[in-house]
Amino acid sequence: MLSNPTERFTGRVESYRRFRPGYPRAVAHLLRRECNLAPASAVADIAAGTGIFTELLLDEGFSVTAVEPNSEMRTPCKALEERFPGLRVVSGTAEDTGLTGSSFELITVAQAMHWFDLDRTRTEFTRILKPGGACAVVYNNRRLAGDPFHDGYERLLLEFGIDYGAVKQQHVGRKRLAGFFAPAPMHCATVPNPQPLTLEELEGRLLSSSYMPQPGHPRFQAMRAAIEQLFAETQSGGTVTMHHDCLVCRGQLRPLH
Repeated sequence: MLSNPTERFTGRVESYRRFRPGYPRAVAHLLRRECNLAPASAVADIAAGTGIFTELLLDEGFSVTAVEPNSEMRTPCKALEERFPGLRVVSGTAEDTGLTGSSFELITVAQAMHWFDLDRTRTEFTRILKPGGACAVVYNNRRLAGDPFHDGYERLLLEFGIDYGAVKQQHVGRKRLAGFFAPAPMHCATVPNPQPLTLEELEGRLLSSSYMPQPGHPRFQAMRAAIEQLFAETQSGGTVTMHHDCLVCRGQLRPLH
């Protein structure tokens, strides 16, 4: 586990809220269909961050409890309560949500599973799920290579990222996720999710990553010059497109004993 994961995004909230990719509407439709959810089904969105995935669930009509440990990240998520009476935002972690047991038809985790202690998380998720409930883990997996823009972006992360390599090693792939759901089967689907970006948006997307230098860091200006050069070399019509495969893995969490 990397140190202090709950505080890594402090100071990056605005970049995260504005420039991280959203999630395709098809993901919410898939969860409703495959997890047998009703319009007002109770969903716990764990490590909800600024509420990007939370909002998708709310738009689908679900009753959502968003759990987020970082107070700065939690603030914009809580602002969604003004628009969505079915939302409740609370402080908590995946390992200790503070939620009532046997209360949720679905647990969702978007872009955050790699920060968790998986053994303790599984125990907690099993506790708060209703019998027969499901868990869905969602990742916008960025394309790492294959064209000049994606090749160059990955090189930039490797060059300037403070602990990018360690974060990559902590990635939770399908094999580890299958172990998390075992002995129940895991079912996965992938939905394309392209993200067009202007230069401002690309810079914001870069700064939303917890492992990249922020303003004031000795390498910040060099990093900024590098992203501007990459954009100039690869843009078309004033934008570049960052491609993601939105991976949705879902299954039940049966008690281990």
